[in-house]
Amino acid sequence: MKNRPFLERLGFAMFGISVAWRREHSFRTQVMIGIAATVFTAVMAPSLIWAAGVALSIALVLALELFNTALEILVDHLHPETAPEIKLAKDIAAGAVLVASVASVIVGALMIVAIVLR
Repeated sequence: MKNRPFLERLGFAMFGISVAWRREHSFRTQVMIGIAATVFTAVMAPSLIWAAGVALSIALVLALELFNTALEILVDHLHPETAPEIKLAKDIAAGAVLVASVASVIVGALMIVAIVLR
């Protein structure tokens, strides 16, 4: 898989995103929230730095959700039985998504405050 042409690697990435979309309700939910946040940000017309902060927050949440999904798929394939350490690893990865989601909400709230105060 190494050193493949860019378009081929892009295809692999897009396939992975489409699999996550089909298999993971949480990913679909996060994408919908990201779209709503994007529309809200466009309507609020903040400064570019705030728009960039919102965009980065959305991207971080979606990237972590994809990573969490990949980890769960891999772990479930390699070790289908329930094991305490595997559950812990999956819970920690889900916690990473939660931390990024909370941080994104804080960025959005601060953006709103900044717009109201200007």
